[in-house]
Amino acid sequence: MKFTPNPPAVAAEMLASIGLNDLDQLFLDIHDELKQKNTPEFLGRGLSEMEIKNHMQQIAARNINVDEFPSFLGAGAYDHYIPAVLEQLMWRSEFYTAYTPYQAEISQGILQAIFEYQTLICNLTGMDVSNASMYDGGSALAEACSLACLHTRRRQVLLPDTIHPEYIEILKTYALSGIMEIKTVPGSEGAYDPAAFKAMISSETAAVVIQQPNFFGNLEEIRQLEEAIHDNKGVLIMAVDPISLGILKSPGEMGADIVVGEGQSLGSSLSFGGPYLGFLAATSKFLRKIPGRIVGQTVDTRGNRAFVLTLQAREQHIRREKASSNICSNQALNALAAVIYLTAVGPRGLREIALRCHQLASFAQAELERQGVKLLYDQPYFKEFAVKLDDPAGMNRRLLEKGMIGGYELPGAMLLAFTEKRNQAEIEQLAEILGGQKND
Repeated sequence: MKFTPNPPAVAAEMLASIGLNDLDQLFLDIHDELKQKNTPEFLGRGLSEMEIKNHMQQIAARNINVDEFPSFLGAGAYDHYIPAVLEQLMWRSEFYTAYTPYQAEISQGILQAIFEYQTLICNLTGMDVSNASMYDGGSALAEACSLACLHTRRRQVLLPDTIHPEYIEILKTYALSGIMEIKTVPGSEGAYDPAAFKAMISSETAAVVIQQPNFFGNLEEIRQLEEAIHDNKGVLIMAVDPISLGILKSPGEMGADIVVGEGQSLGSSLSFGGPYLGFLAATSKFLRKIPGRIVGQTVDTRGNRAFVLTLQAREQHIRREKASSNICSNQALNALAAVIYLTAVGPRGLREIALRCHQLASFAQAELERQGVKLLYDQPYFKEFAVKLDDPAGMNRRLLEKGMIGGYELPGAMLLAFTEKRNQAEIEQLAEILGGQKND
């Protein structure tokens, strides 16, 4: 007897098995305005390879990308230049097919890539040890806060409202487990308030978090916060922009205990939001509690250089209820991109990139002010700052019409980022368009 499936009944049974009543519940996180209202005919006549390629190219051409339009959009994901050597090396099949090294010591190539990545992250941050396989900057920060609570046996984590808002939301999600209690401290004029922090730090405080530069692109004063939390035997966690470390003091020099950040700017493309690379580094006292995996260097029985998976909590795989973290998947391809990027540009190149970003931002500030556009906050910045605008959404539409991707929209303001890819002509055009608001 031939079996004739009933698609609606099968779908309903599958949804019911996971506690859902209809398909809309499955896609609850997708906003209604993004959903296809009228279901098109998905399957038509068969197309040849050439026809389907042309069809897909026509659809792709409707997208606007940073290769066509200069982008001033930042807010955590940045349009930095990716060296040609990186793209060529990443296309090698032994790299882009690599996954979690379950039989670790057989996978010497991927283990060496992770080891070199860890070494470079330690050099960059001034920390003693780095792990691998954080998903992105936000989850790396959440893992760092969990680690601080585990280490201090306290629950309270203090952070200013100048932290990236998406990072705060991720922290709140992690806090649902009960391992930590998140308290947000209001800032002042685009920076954290040292007095407010000092007043809230207590014997219950496991850690304080500071982002450098913060979400608004401003540079925070770290010393007072470092002294206050360490006097209370707590942990200082810093979330940093890795490019900024080309010219700023390393977190290690500033007294940080744990350092995290988004590594997308180290050789990973914007890619519509992912996959990205979170990095996490710490002082040696956290060595045996760090989530993810740590690769070490040794010698084999013949005395040859070899790499081993030194530390990886098995609880993450087989006793998840006892795990301090459930970070398991492997971000080694993005980590390898960071290795190639940092190796290609070197310390001098990274400094030059960071300097160019800051110089372009400074030039942009002068041009914008000449056009009557003022900074939202009078604070030092690295490569990003917010400007006052009456209608940021409308201004972004105008910029798009002029062939430019604008900034991140804030209430009555716009956050603009300036990477080394931008140039004088683009910035002058940006300033002229934004300055046009006073003539409207």
